[in-house]
Amino acid sequence: MAGMTAERMGLILRRFEMLEAQMAGGVEPEAYAKLATEYSALRETAEAVRALNAADAEISGLQAMLAEADGDAEMKALAAMELPEAEARRAARRAALQLLLLPRDEADRRSAILEIRAGTGGAEAALFAGDLFRMYERYAALRGWKTEIVSVSDGEAGGFKEIIAAVNGTGVFSKLKFESGVHRVQRVPDTEASGRIHTSAATVAVLPEAEDVDIEIKAEDIRIDTMRSSGAGGQHVNTTDSAVRITHLPTGIVVTSSEKSQHQNRANAMKALRARLYDAERSRLANERSEARKVQVGSGDRSERIRTYNFPQGRVTDHRINLTLYKLDRVIEGELDELVDALTADHQAKLLAESDE
Repeated sequence: MAGMTAERMGLILRRFEMLEAQMAGGVEPEAYAKLATEYSALRETAEAVRALNAADAEISGLQAMLAEADGDAEMKALAAMELPEAEARRAARRAALQLLLLPRDEADRRSAILEIRAGTGGAEAALFAGDLFRMYERYAALRGWKTEIVSVSDGEAGGFKEIIAAVNGTGVFSKLKFESGVHRVQRVPDTEASGRIHTSAATVAVLPEAEDVDIEIKAEDIRIDTMRSSGAGGQHVNTTDSAVRITHLPTGIVVTSSEKSQHQNRANAMKALRARLYDAERSRLANERSEARKVQVGSGDRSERIRTYNFPQGRVTDHRINLTLYKLDRVIEGELDELVDALTADHQAKLLAESDE
């Protein structure tokens, strides 16, 4: 199996055991924290290697019993009965380890910036953008993540023209990264007297949160402006200029934050700017590798239509993997695991196919 040699498995175990010994031997707090981070990242893979080794040993023992049980029909029958089950366990453990050894996106463990914008469809598109935001907000709550709004532009009839939020938690990006793209809705708008089904759309972008060490932003490269901000629905207009707009001069990227605290707005806007710049750099590197590696779910292009939410039929369809679920009511309430898991499995299958080429 590509990428899973006995030599590599041995290296993983030896490194893991060395980390265990170093941590148990007593080191300075700073060094311990670094060792603990690597130990934590390696632990699941090391345990999977041990589990596979144990399965190999079990099968070797059963095969020895079959070969050496001269005249002991009962022992031979027992070994013959247990061998298929042991081989099935080994196959499952081998598959689990193979997934753990796939190339990892180092951004998977990070929090994320979620950006949702109304597309075609006027007021109905803004309402749909609001539905999408609440869907992701509920999904985040179900997983114990915290959602913090960075900036919002309200729709005239409700919903949002644009909403940007930070979703904080471990592994947020790994779960949400396949949500980027155009989401389409088919339903009868509340404002439609004739009952005709309308189609409208909203775009979703999910960016991994950047750390200070990833992106250096020079003071001379940004311009910071303050302006009046308003609360949800345009209410409670502040009498002070608390909203913050930051322009990154070299790229022209503009980010805003419009919550109540100017200090928090500045921090939120810088967080969003770092995420945009980090995403741009990741995209540049991915494009350089695109000729050699084409394993993304879809193209990754945010102009690509990825999913349709059909309310009259109660179905949601992800066009990238041809998956249709007749449980739209539950999906829109934040139960996204079935979609997220299917997209992740499809991505992993493509990586596995590539690794075997």
